[in-house]
Amino acid sequence: MASSATSSASSLANSMPSLPPARDIPSSFTASLKSWWSLGEKEGAASEERLLRNLSYFRPAGATTTPDESSPVVAHSSRVELSDPKKYINTFTIESTSPSPSGPPPAVVLHGYGAGLGFFFQNFPALGRWAGNRGTSVYAIDWLGMGRSARIPFRVKAKREDIRGRVAEAESFFIDSLEEWRTKMGLEKMTLIGHSLGGYLSIAYALKYPTRVSKLILVSPAGIPRDPNNTTEYSREVADPQVTGASDSDHAEAASKSTVESMRAEQRTEQRKESRSRRLFTYLWEEGFSPFQVVRSLTFWGPMLVGKYSSRRFIGLSADDTKAMHEYILNITMAKGSGEYCICAFSSLYSVPLVISAPESHTSAFYSTSTGAGGSRPTADGRPNLRTEDPSNICL
Repeated sequence: MASSATSSASSLANSMPSLPPARDIPSSFTASLKSWWSLGEKEGAASEERLLRNLSYFRPAGATTTPDESSPVVAHSSRVELSDPKKYINTFTIESTSPSPSGPPPAVVLHGYGAGLGFFFQNFPALGRWAGNRGTSVYAIDWLGMGRSARIPFRVKAKREDIRGRVAEAESFFIDSLEEWRTKMGLEKMTLIGHSLGGYLSIAYALKYPTRVSKLILVSPAGIPRDPNNTTEYSREVADPQVTGASDSDHAEAASKSTVESMRAEQRTEQRKESRSRRLFTYLWEEGFSPFQVVRSLTFWGPMLVGKYSSRRFIGLSADDTKAMHEYILNITMAKGSGEYCICAFSSLYSVPLVISAPESHTSAFYSTSTGAGGSRPTADGRPNLRTEDPSNICL
């Protein structure tokens, strides 16, 4: 049996189109220049494929073998075109070779800010086993404007003072394209697995399209104003007694134009005390300048800077996987800026946290208690539960 599996894996490897190994992480200007010169769509696709080839059942474009019938799943990458010809979603698919009509809805993995589906390459084996055992599928996508999806212009039209309007525009850019992708894929319902900003956008999607979400699994989600592991108690700033010296007769003061202007004047005074570099950083951040824009502006030096990050960030990986991750991160970082500029709207994320932006009747969908590690109890209004789990213990 083991000999057959080894023979099958060897046959698959020989049938795949050749792929050059990842370059060494640049440590000199010359190496950085060569790395920068090689960047492009072709190299970006290759950098992602190197990571996905860690999966024995991955079938890259151009592979000449047919899927192994003994494998419970098969995986491939594709570009899903949306209605606008300029928009497409980079998609990685793990499909069961024996789909079950009673299987659970497919899971969709959603990455965080400035990342891509390749970041999950070490999670795909476990997700693939789940898909094979349950007779369903797993998808991982790059958000529109990030990773290897279409890098279309991203602009927020709402004024700077209109925080809710800016956040709403940024949310729509991502979640509406996710809904169009779902329609194109023919999926009735999905379990969304969102990390960081992907977790925040998963909740925003569930609010707008509640009938399309089976479960939510959030991994370190952004935009959650209180401890997401605590689903029964209020934050301490709400529940604990506050020692302020105030009396019971004290009450909130109604806002007026004069008091608001007074507060803004105090803020301007404090801002003037900040250093020039701090004021410049704050201004650029609020205007949507991203860290990736800084790296791109370094041109030839960019690969070396990304290399310093990669060599520290992925120290736990093998040497080959670290180089492969560096190549992948470098290519998606140096690609044309697009969805990353959502930071100009989401920099105010905690000014409009999801527990506040959601209608009161939907709050229970965020902080309801799951029925154990694998269960999820629907809310009274039929909306999906939000579950926050340790990813090592997730049972879909």
